[in-house]
Amino acid sequence: MSKKLVIFDLDGTLLNTIGDLAACCNHMLRQRGLEEHSYEEYCHFVGNGVTRLVERALPELLRTTDYIAAARKDFVEYYYDNIDNYTVAYNGVHELLKKLSDAGATLAVASNKFHSGTNRLIEKFFGDIEFAAIYGNRDGFPLKPDRAIIDLIMEQCGATADNTYMVGDSGIDIQTARAAGVHSIGVSWGFRDRQELVESGAEYIADNTEELFDAIFG
Repeated sequence: MSKKLVIFDLDGTLLNTIGDLAACCNHMLRQRGLEEHSYEEYCHFVGNGVTRLVERALPELLRTTDYIAAARKDFVEYYYDNIDNYTVAYNGVHELLKKLSDAGATLAVASNKFHSGTNRLIEKFFGDIEFAAIYGNRDGFPLKPDRAIIDLIMEQCGATADNTYMVGDSGIDIQTARAAGVHSIGVSWGFRDRQELVESGAEYIADNTEELFDAIFG
């Protein structure tokens, strides 16, 4: 039997990043003289990668390929320099990761955030935690809910679907797990509401890190 492999989403699961995402996207909009959005709105804009975040933040009439690409470039440059002004780890997450590792689980991260940003945040907040794989979005690689990232991590870690768990705060993460045939665990402390996790078919929904550990090792 292979070891348990636990693959975490990043934004809204391990880290509360919405403050920096919102502030930096609003900065990009201000530079263009465009209307800004609330933190609550950004909770529904995120999850499908930076390009979709920027597209959703822009007025509909400006959502052309060229304009989105230019706005995305400006956002990423500013965000990378201001990626951790407001970002914090969720309560108990660092302790959870250590507990899972001590229990013998293999840990990994699969995020739709751009790859360099994903790595930078993991290094800052969880630099003492051993991850077998850390993947953000890269050119030429499909975003979640495509199963490709899960398949890649399972192959890299020598894991089977029966012993692999995808943990995330959104329907996208649950859909990714179902597409890959692995276990799905939703967390209720993230950006999306519990109903989205239920409707997406999450096998289990954890309201705190203790429940999440028990869902894997209970």
